[in-house]
Amino acid sequence: MSIVVTGATGNLGRHVVEQLLEKVPADQVTAVVRTPEKAADLAERGVKLAVADYSAPETFAGLFAAGDKVLLISGSEVGNDRVGQHKAVIDAAKAAGVALLAYTSAPGTLTAALADDHRGTEKALLESGLPYTLLRNGWYHENYTENLAPVLQYSAVTHASGAGRVSSASRADYAAAAVAVLTGEGHENQTYELGGDVAWSFAEYATELSRQTGKEIAENPVSVEAFTGILTGAGLPEPVAAILAGVDASVEKGELVVDSGDLSRLAGRPTTPISEAISAALKG
Repeated sequence: MSIVVTGATGNLGRHVVEQLLEKVPADQVTAVVRTPEKAADLAERGVKLAVADYSAPETFAGLFAAGDKVLLISGSEVGNDRVGQHKAVIDAAKAAGVALLAYTSAPGTLTAALADDHRGTEKALLESGLPYTLLRNGWYHENYTENLAPVLQYSAVTHASGAGRVSSASRADYAAAAVAVLTGEGHENQTYELGGDVAWSFAEYATELSRQTGKEIAENPVSVEAFTGILTGAGLPEPVAAILAGVDASVEKGELVVDSGDLSRLAGRPTTPISEAISAALKG
């Protein structure tokens, strides 16, 4: 029996594998990657590598074994046929008879277009009859703190979220929840709504940035249409810009406030405050 992590060299996958290695022997972990060179360090530590690509379903044939626990980390290429890609993994897992397939989804409250692929994947997973766990991950701190350069350049946090709040948490927090499911018992056919313990507004985010940088960082709320234009002007394809701006519209409606407490319960600790993520990003 292996614990199999797809997308294992991605931003979230790396955290999951690293935290798994703190709990189980390396030879019980299989990292599924597109580029094995990126996982050479994991292989050196005894992690098994499997090479497969979401866009090539045949590469998943025979990859899983009966009794495996699988973490399907959602594909990152928004706009592609992500449901089809994920379904290829689900089909291969069903054919093998895995013990559990956990999927990193989106909050159940989210109506933005970004959630469509996740809902489609959830439907395919439930219809498969596999024992499942839905890890409905909220927003990541890093979605904001990894893009501080323009914020600091223009001394402004530009957004289309109004006074909406975000229950974000760090990738390491969400990884801890996934690891708890993969290494624990009793998570079959469960749905977890995951988010940070403390929701914050963009006005508070700008205030915290000002405090930590010693610069006056303004909050610059704009319309969804204007924000789409700003993102397009920054080089994003218009369909992707529209999807991201749509998330801000969902924030304004309160759809990214997750108050279930599931994340800190699964992780066994409080979630990381946004202030810590800002501090780490500024030091980095």
